[in-house]
Amino acid sequence: MRKVQVVRGVGTFVGSHELRVDATTSSSASGQEKTGESQTLRFKTAIIAAGSQAVHLPFMPKDPRVVDSTGALALKEVPKRMLILGGGIIGLEMGTVYSSLGTRLDVVEMQSGLMQGADRDLVKVWQKMNAPRFDHILLNTKTVATEATAEGIRVSFEGENAPPPQTYDLVLQAVGRSPNGAKIGAAAAGVQVGERGFIPVDAQMRTNAPHIFAIGDIVGQPMLAHKAVHEAHVAAEVIAGELLGDAKLAKAAFDARVIPSVAYTDPEVAWVGLTEDQAKAQGIAVEKGLFPWAASGRAIANGRDEGFTKLLFDKTTHRILGGGIVGTHAGDMIGEVALAIEMGADSVDIGKTIHPHPTLGESIGMAAEVAHGSCTDVPPVRK
Repeated sequence: MRKVQVVRGVGTFVGSHELRVDATTSSSASGQEKTGESQTLRFKTAIIAAGSQAVHLPFMPKDPRVVDSTGALALKEVPKRMLILGGGIIGLEMGTVYSSLGTRLDVVEMQSGLMQGADRDLVKVWQKMNAPRFDHILLNTKTVATEATAEGIRVSFEGENAPPPQTYDLVLQAVGRSPNGAKIGAAAAGVQVGERGFIPVDAQMRTNAPHIFAIGDIVGQPMLAHKAVHEAHVAAEVIAGELLGDAKLAKAAFDARVIPSVAYTDPEVAWVGLTEDQAKAQGIAVEKGLFPWAASGRAIANGRDEGFTKLLFDKTTHRILGGGIVGTHAGDMIGEVALAIEMGADSVDIGKTIHPHPTLGESIGMAAEVAHGSCTDVPPVRK
């Protein structure tokens, strides 16, 4: 529709203005794609958006019963027992899917809690709702040995409450992702790549090679699609501005104050800006407004009133610093909190914004009223 030429294959830089594309023609029995003829593309400017791939632990056996998040989407049958290596968002999202289909779950996490990055009170609601899905939640525990057997993948653990070796029908590796910066021949184009595979860029998403830009997972955390899209807009605007002589476009820059995070589990967990844990660690005094969904008419009508909405405001300026939501459709609502932070709103701005009733979204306005001390929809706090 936009007259874009799409070339499918594996791209590698072979010069400062040249890219070789090895076309993929077929898949072998081992699942590896074979390459066909190559072609060379010349370019004036380029945007690198080569993303990342799942980290594969070196001690895990090469076995179809050991998968990453991509492989977990292509299973032909539902496993009876599944181990999730890593208690982060991706593993817990996939675990939610397979548990809903009848799979029993174990999760092992080296740190002291699941879903790191979110406040513990948000995660606590999720964990209480999801406890029946899990046989074991192994925190402060690491995997020390694995073996592929006829019965399944046998896994040994080490940690505070580590069980004896367990056998699983499926093991999901969800221990993070690594950028693909070292796999695109960047040196041939003069593009600098860090030791871990990330490509450094400036606020305009420009690499050290002035005519080459990079966006998305490959330029750094957080590795989120919605961050990548906004970075891509900046790169495209800068390039268009230079080509068209448009000074305004050419000055575009990525200057987002906050980037929201969402765990698409059930219930969803979403947060943006400063968390309560971060505020405590940094010694920042905050005013907290927490609105329990047990007081939300819509949540009660939905039969899902386990969640809550929490907003944090600067105790001096009263401007919003962050917020978190746990409950159904939390990810659909966190954008309003992000906008409030970008706009520098305070509790009065948000609380006096009329939200439609009955909706889950009005819990944001109610949380602001709680922080302000004017909310009449929840009982007063006992002194």
